Parts: sequence; structure tokens; C-alpha cells
Amino acid sequence: MFTGIVEETGEILDRTRTEDGLRLRIGADDVAMGLEHGQSISVSGACLTVERSEEGEWFEVFLASETVDRTYLGELEAGEAVNLERAMPAEGRFDGHVVQGHVDAVATVSDVESVGEDWFFEFELPEGYERYVVEKGSITLDGISLTVAALESGAASTPRTEGGETAAAGRVTVAIIPTTYELTTLSAKEPGDPIHLEVDVLAKYVERLLEGHLE
Repeated sequence: MFTGIVEETGEILDRTRTEDGLRLRIGADDVAMGLEHGQSISVSGACLTVERSEEGEWFEVFLASETVDRTYLGELEAGEAVNLERAMPAEGRFDGHVVQGHVDAVATVSDVESVGEDWFFEFELPEGYERYVVEKGSITLDGISLTVAALESGAASTPRTEGGETAAAGRVTVAIIPTTYELTTLSAKEPGDPIHLEVDVLAKYVERLLEGHLE
């Protein structure tokens, strides 16, 4: 389990395609200290398993085909940055919210606005995911635990079908403080860029428990 508090940004050093997926070597300083084979680590919100590491230098992870298909990690090239967080220790401080590292879908940056020292980011959610988001609730974007500042349901989106029909989606806005902006990959995001989305798992459990009771 993770908390969505990014420890540092790492750099993609190398990528190797295999028949079964993709292997990434990621350069890191603090996060690469004390890693062992089999440990879990969040790479821009995706929970991956450490295969090899060099103390304080780099670590390697393998992305199965399912992970490649569900995330944009397979599109990253050497030199690009990713957000990193090690799994939360049992005695650790819980500063964010419950983050599983299970990417639900890839959302899209739709607007970025600087307001004073802060930033406001707007994201277009894939169709159907807005029901798991509430104003002032928690959301995970690229592995970052964020608070929803505003939610707009049913916003117009880009065509999603061959017939050119426009599907209803939702747009969510989050406020980013300078520290988060500077210490994560958000500073490099622009409208049109992809971002990993993980909705609050508590909302999924509530939905599951209520299935069949609200009909």
C-alpha cells in the first residue's frame, strides 16, 4: 500500500521490450537505497516489483502486458521523469490517503493555470469514472495524493467512437501547491498529456456493497 506522497522523481535510464512486456531501469537516489528483490514501488502511480537494483543508483522493474496496456509507461523514453514512492512501512506516518498503486485508467490534462504561487490543473476523466469522485475527496494522479477542488460531470469530451459520437465524461480540478509542483512530474505536464488515474478504492467498495439495493 502507498499513501500518494511522492518521495522523489526518477529518470528512465533504459527500456527493453520482451515477448511478455517491458523492462525499465529507473535512476533514483533516495528511493534506490535499501531496495531488495520483490519489494513494491510506485512508479507514477503504478505498483511494480523491484527485480534488481544498484544501491543509490537505479532499480529495474518489469511491466507485464496488462500494465503496458493500462498505463502510459510503455510510451516513456529514456530521459523522461517518473514519480516514485516506496511502499508504506507499518510504522510509517499516513500523510496521504489509501493508494493501492492499481491504475484504473489514463486521464488527460485539459488545462493548467498559474494562480499566484499555486497552480490549478484540470483533468478530463475517462467516461464512467466521475461517479467515484467527489468534491473535497481524494484522488490519485500519477501516484500523487490530491484533493478534488471542483468536479464537473458530463463535460464534453473528444470523440470516442468510430462514428464520431461524443461521450459524456467528467472534468476534475485540483489545486497544486509549489512544493508538489516542483517535486513531482506535474511541472512538466501540459494540456493533452496523459496522466494515471486511481480513484478512491473506498468509493468502489461502497458501490459494490450497494449493488442490487438501489434498483
